[in-house]
Amino acid sequence: MRIRTMLPHALLLMVLTTLGCATSSPLAHMEQPAAGLPVFGSLPALSVFQEEAGVAEPYSETSWSGVGWTALMYIPNRILDILDVVRAKLRLGPGFAIGAQATSVTHVYVGTYFTVFIGLPGPRQRKMPKLPVGVETRTGAQLSKADVTLEGGLGPDYGRWEFALSFQLAIIGADLGLDPYEFWDFLAGLATYDPAGDDF
Repeated sequence: MRIRTMLPHALLLMVLTTLGCATSSPLAHMEQPAAGLPVFGSLPALSVFQEEAGVAEPYSETSWSGVGWTALMYIPNRILDILDVVRAKLRLGPGFAIGAQATSVTHVYVGTYFTVFIGLPGPRQRKMPKLPVGVETRTGAQLSKADVTLEGGLGPDYGRWEFALSFQLAIIGADLGLDPYEFWDFLAGLATYDPAGDDF
C-alpha cells in the first residue's frame, strides 16, 4: 500500500530532475568550437573575452618575447646603426678613377679599378652587416641617373642620402662618405624606432 502511494511521487521527482538538468546544463549553452581552436576556446566566458580583447598572438611585437628580443638586440642594433653613418675605406689595387655623390640625385663617376679594401663599408641598407674587408671593382661612367658602370665584388653600394667622395690613383685609393639619414636612424633607434628598417 505504501509503495503504491510513493510511486507517483518518485516518478514526478524523476521527471522534474531530468527537465531541470536539461535546461540548466552548461553543455546546453556551449558554442561549437571553431575549426582549429581548442575546445576550451568555446566556453562562453572565454568567447566573450576573445571578442572584446581579441586573441593575442604569442610572439607579437607587443608580447613579452618581442620586448625581450628588442632588449637583447638593443646594443648590437645601435652599434650597427652608428657604423652605417660613415663610409671610410682604403683601397689597394690597380686603377684610375674619381667619383662624388650628393645623394643619389647627383652622382658623378668616371674610371676603372680592381681593388681590395679595408674599413667601414658605409650604409648596410639591409639587416645583415657588411664585411669590413673585401674585393671591389668598378668600371665605366655615371652622371646622375645615367649610369653605364659595371661593378664587381661587394661594390661601393652608396646610400640614397649619402654624400661621398672617392678616388683611385695607380695602386691606392679611398672611398669616404657620410649619410645623414643613417644618423637619423641611429638617433631614432635610441628610442627603439627603426625608420631604415634594418634592425634585427
